[in-house]
Amino acid sequence: MVRSKINHNNTGYWFIAPFVIGFLVFGLYPVYNTIALSFTDTTLMKADSNFIAFKNFERLFADKTFLTAIKNTWTLWIMNFIPQIGIALLLSVWFTSNRLKIKGGGIWRMLFYLPNLLMPAAIAALFFSLFSFYGPVNQFLVRGGYIPEAVDFIRSPSVMRGLVVFIQWWMWFGQTTILIMAGMTSISLSLYEAAVMDGANTWKMFRYITAPLIKPVLVYVLVTSLVGGMQMFDIPMLLTDGRGSPANSILTNNILMYMKFRSSQGHIGAASSVGVVVFIMTSFVSLLIFYLLREKSDEKMAKGN
Repeated sequence: MVRSKINHNNTGYWFIAPFVIGFLVFGLYPVYNTIALSFTDTTLMKADSNFIAFKNFERLFADKTFLTAIKNTWTLWIMNFIPQIGIALLLSVWFTSNRLKIKGGGIWRMLFYLPNLLMPAAIAALFFSLFSFYGPVNQFLVRGGYIPEAVDFIRSPSVMRGLVVFIQWWMWFGQTTILIMAGMTSISLSLYEAAVMDGANTWKMFRYITAPLIKPVLVYVLVTSLVGGMQMFDIPMLLTDGRGSPANSILTNNILMYMKFRSSQGHIGAASSVGVVVFIMTSFVSLLIFYLLREKSDEKMAKGN
């Protein structure tokens, strides 16, 4: 009996090797190194370091500034994501509707996505100039008689928080709209035609056809937005003095981590502990989102097995 030899073609491994090596070096190793550093007293000004177990985390959770940073990060993300996903869903329904037939869909999508192409540093500099004490906003309000004298918007906690929320929404709602529109256009028109024949209105078609079928896209948008929100840094950093001012109103987790790293001694271990907490928090919430928004068919199959 002649056994046929299996031809093992290893060419494919060479094609995926750059990605695997890049992920291990620039993705997995930094995570491992950050976790390892968080249990040490490593600083920029010392050549040696000592293992101090959970002392960095104990100091971190005893610091009210860290709790403020966590609260601000979640608040800023939720305040910009809710209108982001709401407006993106509304625009997607409008531009994919066969009844409305809005013209120039490609041009509108380009305009929606355009803010995402701008550099955060340029956007932060623009809004800082607009709302500075002698900026165009104060000039318009004072000359128009809307306010008696110029307002120092940059030192107002509510104004700066509102600016960060608006900028984050303005920069990312276009990408969210395009992703949701792509999910909606992939739905077969025969489903809607059958629903119309059964007497379903627009809301019922969205609830029972559109929403369930674009759930994978919504999960992707929610998780990626969560990851980006927990890493919020550039806009609040560049809008103020780099310390989350005024009154720590826009202090985020990553700004706090940067402040610890750039302190007088450069406490790398303390900064790493902030990164580890953010990583654990983001991973837990992401897994919770996947669990809560999982497909019901997968749940039934799991129960059946």
